[in-house]
Amino acid sequence: MPNLKDIRRRIRGVKKTQQITRAMRMVAGAKLRRAQNAVTQARPYAMRMRATLGEVARMQQDSVHPLLDPRPETRRVEVVVVTSNRGLCGAFNANVLRFADRLVAARANTGVEITITCVGRKAAEYFKRRRPSQQGEKLVFDGWASYASAAELASQVSGRFVSGVVDEVVLVFSEFITTMTQTPRSVRLLPAVPEAAGSDAPLPAEIEPSSEKLLAMLVPKALEVEIFSALLENQAGEHAARMAAMESATRNTEDIISRLTLQFNRARQAAITKELVEIVSGAEAL
Repeated sequence: MPNLKDIRRRIRGVKKTQQITRAMRMVAGAKLRRAQNAVTQARPYAMRMRATLGEVARMQQDSVHPLLDPRPETRRVEVVVVTSNRGLCGAFNANVLRFADRLVAARANTGVEITITCVGRKAAEYFKRRRPSQQGEKLVFDGWASYASAAELASQVSGRFVSGVVDEVVLVFSEFITTMTQTPRSVRLLPAVPEAAGSDAPLPAEIEPSSEKLLAMLVPKALEVEIFSALLENQAGEHAARMAAMESATRNTEDIISRLTLQFNRARQAAITKELVEIVSGAEAL
């Protein structure tokens, strides 16, 4: 049985841990509010960008943009997996990594060649251990998710698609649903598929000088917006999961402190009782 000094030391250690987890929860909560606002503002823009791309693509029927051109046969697939750089966020990274691993295994079973592009340290570490032969690029964007980071990633994947290195690009990320719910999701980035519109739908505007030139500018921009939206979704989910994990850790430290305090009081009571028994026995012997 540990003595009083050991129990007191453990209580002090757990209280220090509690201070850390409580502070991390507050920081994650502040970051979550900012990230949630960014996701809320980005979603309507991304949805409108998809709709606009579908409208312009429908107007431009005679020529096809290279990023919209479907390949007759899919032999090489690039899977872009987005995770966080840090841990301490519960099962957030584990869920999206298991989802991506199952997706890679399913596509590999169809006979296609898989290349995994890892965005985030956790994805790079996971696939370095599990699928080193299939791992390709490793990108780590430190700090807040930025449009420049999304544009850099979009430029790389679109370059490989246009040059014929890959025939399809799939993006895997964690979609932010609520503070307590983040769902892994996969989206086909390339070849891009514009949203379908009814053939009898009126054209929203006249385009000058031509819809072909607008499409050439709009398709790469839509790809960047799609990736940026995924980065924001993943970022909000990370902070929400970390806040929930730190709140759970704080509650666990409270339970540990309560049990250790009870153990300390019992040990102290036993020590006092023992001393009293020794005093009474000594008095009777005299």
